[in-house]
Amino acid sequence: MISWPPDPEHISHAMSQAMAPAFSLAAVAAFSSIMHGRMTAVIDRIRSLNEIAEDDTARGHLKSDIPRLRQRVRLLNNALHLALLSGICTSLLLVVSFGSAFLQLRHEYGAGLLFFVAIGLLGAALFRFSQEVRMGLHEADHHR
Repeated sequence: MISWPPDPEHISHAMSQAMAPAFSLAAVAAFSSIMHGRMTAVIDRIRSLNEIAEDDTARGHLKSDIPRLRQRVRLLNNALHLALLSGICTSLLLVVSFGSAFLQLRHEYGAGLLFFVAIGLLGAALFRFSQEVRMGLHEADHHR
C-alpha cells in the first residue's frame, strides 16, 4: 500500500543511489564540451583552407586535406550525438529512479537497463572520439 507522503528514508536511499548516474552525467557534459571544442577547431580549419585562392601555388596544396578534416568532423559529430544520447538516458534514469522512489515502486531492473544503455552509448562515443584523435595525430605527420 502506498503511503502519502512518501517515506523520507526511501527517498533518501534513492538519492544516495543517484550518485553514480550523477557523476556519469557530469562526465558526459565535460566530454561533450571537449568534443565540441575540437569540432569547432576543425571546422575553423576547413573554413580557412576554403579561403585559399585557387591560384595560390604556395598554399594550394593544403586544400587536399579538406576531405580528411571533413571525416574528422563526421567522427566528432557522431561521437557527440552518442554522448548526448548517453546523457539523455542518464537523465531519464535519474527521473525514473526518483519518480519510482516517490511513488514507492520497484525500479531496479528498469534503472539497470537504462544505466547499461547509457554506459554503452558513452563507450561508443569514446570509441568514435578515439578514432578522431588518432586521425588528428596522424594529420600532424601529413604536413611534414
